[in-house]
Amino acid sequence: MSVLNSTKAKIYSRLGQRGSIFGMATLDAAQNDSQLMVLTADLASLSGLDRYASKYPEQFLNIGIAEQNMLGIAAGLSAEGYHPVVTTYATFISLRSCEQIRHYLGYMGLKVIVIGSGAGLIQAYSGNTHYSVEDLAVMRAIPNLTVLSPADAGSAVKAFDASLKHDTSVYIRLTGGLNCPIVYKEEFDYVIGCANTVREGEDIVIFATGVMVYQALLVADILQEQEVRVKVVDMHSIKPIDINAIRDNQSAKLFVSIEEHNVIGGLGGAIAEVLSEFTAYPKLLRLGIHDVFNIAGEYENLLGQNRLLPQQLAEDIMGKYKG
Repeated sequence: MSVLNSTKAKIYSRLGQRGSIFGMATLDAAQNDSQLMVLTADLASLSGLDRYASKYPEQFLNIGIAEQNMLGIAAGLSAEGYHPVVTTYATFISLRSCEQIRHYLGYMGLKVIVIGSGAGLIQAYSGNTHYSVEDLAVMRAIPNLTVLSPADAGSAVKAFDASLKHDTSVYIRLTGGLNCPIVYKEEFDYVIGCANTVREGEDIVIFATGVMVYQALLVADILQEQEVRVKVVDMHSIKPIDINAIRDNQSAKLFVSIEEHNVIGGLGGAIAEVLSEFTAYPKLLRLGIHDVFNIAGEYENLLGQNRLLPQQLAEDIMGKYKG
């Protein structure tokens, strides 16, 4: 992909992480890689792959609603020297295909890029069968698997490009939908294993991932009005996690993690694991989905039920900060 700028960021935003942005990224990649193979489980249109499938029919496979078979086929292609990319909804690819990912990608070390779209609660009225709030916990526990969670559509493209060059299999978690909020308006460095600070502050450090990075920026604006200075760190790389980004902020009064994922095993859990090895560190407030199932409904209502709207997040953070 070419250099990111404000105009391109707006275009990417309209396409969204789960929409045509992925199709654009694969079109670009295929121009320089005749070994690229894109596989989907009956999700070509919703993954923005119609143009890709039309232009590169010999480098595209629609396996149908058979996610486990898709991973097996992708692993076989990898063993034969191809560069497979698989995509479908995050809940199906991370849970239904977990065994195949564990054995073929993890144990056997066959490189496949795994794209999980519609992660978190964005599936809204589709309900719990389509929500994906456990995938980070599952995927980061598999050896030889890198786990990424980009903040916006522009960074999703960069995550994909970085994954193509990476030496192991990668799971890319795509949150949000169309008109995805923009975090990065200009070119920036995307390095696997290195977090990005998107706002400076000294009192509180918010470590956020996925579309919650944008929410964290809104929270920082709210708390700024209360004279609380908040640093926001985009933890796009869940595994490997950036230990230095955590260690270098130990002078803060409070750490906060925000994720559209169960607070067990996700970003907050990963940060807690790092902190357990330190002798002194700030308290950690983990915000996300607190180990519950959610009823189907509008996306904004689901965020509200889990206190993931900016004003709710600000209230909970200030309660901990003052307490």
